[in-house]
Amino acid sequence: MKFSKVITVSAVALLVAACAPRDTTHHYSIQEALNSAEAKEVLNPNIKLYFGKPAPGKVLRKGITTNPKTNAANKSDDAACRWAFLSAVKNFQDRAVREGATKVGNLVSYYKKNEFKSTTQYECHAGHLMAGVALKGDIVK
Repeated sequence: MKFSKVITVSAVALLVAACAPRDTTHHYSIQEALNSAEAKEVLNPNIKLYFGKPAPGKVLRKGITTNPKTNAANKSDDAACRWAFLSAVKNFQDRAVREGATKVGNLVSYYKKNEFKSTTQYECHAGHLMAGVALKGDIVK
């Protein structure tokens, strides 16, 4: 009788832990993401990117943000985060094209308005079902 009670309590505890929300912070390589096969398919090679530093030229729009999410179910955090990052970068490149610009500068991670500035890494937050990358940057001509 005691053994079955222990098993039941353990099973319930595992179920609760599995259903608990997750928000894991990761820092991944910008260069690895930009060199990926997915990046070559979706990114615009004509729009230069400057991470953690200003782009030379005239700033047309300052402090623009984007915060795409992606489905993380049945994906590794690495794969989901890479796709969310590439989506964020593509959003900036598309905006630059619309504004007649050729560069995006001062790109920094901006999760929940907390800045993570790096020239080599981006920040991603992954959960059980979703992963997201928030970026802030400038559109430069």
